[in-house]
Amino acid sequence: MKYLFSILILTIVLSSCETAIKDSSDQFKIGVFEIPSGKGFVKETIIRKDSIQISKYGNQIDTLSIKWKNNFFYTLRYINPKTDLQKDPMFVQINTINKNGYDFTVKIGFSKFSKKGTILKLK
Repeated sequence: MKYLFSILILTIVLSSCETAIKDSSDQFKIGVFEIPSGKGFVKETIIRKDSIQISKYGNQIDTLSIKWKNNFFYTLRYINPKTDLQKDPMFVQINTINKNGYDFTVKIGFSKFSKKGTILKLK
Protein backbone atom coordinates (compact mmCIF):
# COMPACT_ATOMS: atom_id res chain seq x y z
CA MET A 1 0.00 0.00 0.00
CA LYS A 2 2.87 2.39 0.83
CA TYR A 3 4.43 1.58 -2.54
CA LEU A 4 1.20 2.41 -4.41
CA PHE A 5 0.77 5.64 -2.43
CA SER A 6 4.39 6.66 -3.22
CA ILE A 7 3.85 6.07 -6.94
CA LEU A 8 0.63 8.08 -6.86
CA ILE A 9 2.33 11.04 -5.13
CA LEU A 10 5.28 10.89 -7.53
CA THR A 11 2.95 10.84 -10.54
CA ILE A 12 1.03 13.86 -9.26
CA VAL A 13 4.22 15.82 -8.57
CA LEU A 14 5.74 15.05 -11.97
CA SER A 15 2.57 15.76 -13.92
CA SER A 16 2.13 19.14 -12.20
CA CYS A 17 5.64 20.33 -13.10
CA GLU A 18 5.88 22.79 -15.95
CA THR A 19 8.96 23.00 -18.09
CA ALA A 20 10.54 26.42 -18.47
CA ILE A 21 12.46 25.39 -21.59
CA LYS A 22 10.88 26.64 -24.79
CA ASP A 23 11.58 24.96 -28.11
CA SER A 24 13.37 27.71 -30.00
CA SER A 25 15.22 25.44 -32.40
CA ASP A 26 14.06 27.36 -35.48
CA GLN A 27 14.79 30.83 -34.13
CA PHE A 28 17.79 31.36 -36.41
CA LYS A 29 16.45 29.67 -39.55
CA ILE A 30 14.24 32.56 -40.69
CA GLY A 31 14.29 36.29 -40.05
CA VAL A 32 16.46 39.37 -40.37
CA PHE A 33 19.94 39.33 -38.84
CA GLU A 34 23.01 41.54 -38.65
CA ILE A 35 26.71 40.88 -38.36
CA PRO A 36 28.09 44.02 -36.66
CA SER A 37 31.25 45.60 -38.04
CA GLY A 38 34.46 44.81 -36.23
CA LYS A 39 36.54 41.72 -35.55
CA GLY A 40 37.41 41.50 -39.26
CA PHE A 41 33.80 41.81 -40.43
CA VAL A 42 31.99 44.64 -42.21
CA LYS A 43 28.43 45.38 -41.18
CA GLU A 44 26.23 42.88 -42.98
CA THR A 45 22.45 42.52 -43.03
CA ILE A 46 21.14 39.01 -43.60
CA ILE A 47 17.64 37.95 -44.59
CA ARG A 48 16.82 34.24 -44.29
CA LYS A 49 13.79 32.61 -45.89
CA ASP A 50 13.45 28.87 -46.32
CA SER A 51 16.69 27.66 -47.92
CA ILE A 52 17.86 31.10 -49.15
CA GLN A 53 20.01 33.71 -47.45
CA ILE A 54 20.34 37.21 -48.88
CA SER A 55 23.40 39.09 -47.61
CA LYS A 56 23.73 42.86 -47.96
CA TYR A 57 26.98 44.62 -47.13
CA GLY A 58 27.97 48.02 -48.51
CA ASN A 59 26.62 48.18 -52.06
CA GLN A 60 26.92 44.41 -52.51
CA ILE A 61 24.02 41.95 -52.41
CA ASP A 62 24.70 38.21 -52.56
CA THR A 63 22.28 35.30 -52.58
CA LEU A 64 23.35 32.08 -50.92
CA SER A 65 21.73 28.72 -50.38
CA ILE A 66 21.58 27.62 -46.77
CA LYS A 67 21.33 24.00 -45.68
CA TRP A 68 20.89 23.19 -42.00
CA LYS A 69 22.52 19.97 -40.80
CA ASN A 70 21.04 20.48 -37.32
CA ASN A 71 20.13 23.45 -35.12
CA PHE A 72 23.79 24.33 -34.54
CA PHE A 73 25.46 23.70 -37.89
CA TYR A 74 24.69 24.90 -41.41
CA THR A 75 26.36 25.22 -44.81
CA LEU A 76 26.26 28.29 -47.05
CA ARG A 77 26.97 28.33 -50.79
CA TYR A 78 26.92 31.29 -53.16
CA ILE A 79 24.27 30.76 -55.83
CA ASN A 80 26.20 32.87 -58.39
CA PRO A 81 29.86 32.80 -57.27
CA LYS A 82 31.97 35.64 -58.66
CA THR A 83 35.37 34.31 -57.55
CA ASP A 84 37.00 30.93 -57.05
CA LEU A 85 36.85 31.46 -53.28
CA GLN A 86 33.07 31.93 -53.46
CA LYS A 87 32.75 28.52 -55.14
CA ASP A 88 33.76 26.83 -51.87
CA PRO A 89 31.08 26.11 -49.25
CA MET A 90 31.13 27.91 -45.92
CA PHE A 91 30.59 25.69 -42.91
CA VAL A 92 29.09 27.58 -39.97
CA GLN A 93 28.90 26.26 -36.43
CA ILE A 94 26.85 28.02 -33.75
CA ASN A 95 29.02 28.05 -30.63
CA THR A 96 27.03 30.08 -28.10
CA ILE A 97 23.43 31.28 -28.12
CA ASN A 98 22.87 34.72 -26.62
CA LYS A 99 19.69 36.61 -25.82
CA ASN A 100 19.60 38.38 -29.21
CA GLY A 101 21.71 36.15 -31.44
CA TYR A 102 24.62 33.76 -31.47
CA ASP A 103 28.39 33.47 -31.71
CA PHE A 104 29.67 31.37 -34.58
CA THR A 105 32.74 29.96 -36.25
CA VAL A 106 32.86 29.88 -40.05
CA LYS A 107 35.23 27.72 -42.07
CA ILE A 108 35.64 28.22 -45.81
CA GLY A 109 35.81 25.02 -47.83
CA PHE A 110 38.10 22.33 -46.56
CA SER A 111 40.90 24.73 -45.66
CA LYS A 112 42.24 25.41 -42.18
CA PHE A 113 40.98 29.01 -42.37
CA SER A 114 38.31 29.80 -39.79
CA LYS A 115 36.91 32.97 -38.29
CA LYS A 116 34.73 33.72 -35.28
CA GLY A 117 31.95 36.29 -35.20
CA THR A 118 28.57 37.26 -33.83
CA ILE A 119 25.15 37.43 -35.49
CA LEU A 120 22.34 39.46 -33.95
CA LYS A 121 18.68 38.73 -34.71
CA LEU A 122 16.79 41.92 -35.58
CA LYS A 123 13.38 40.44 -36.52
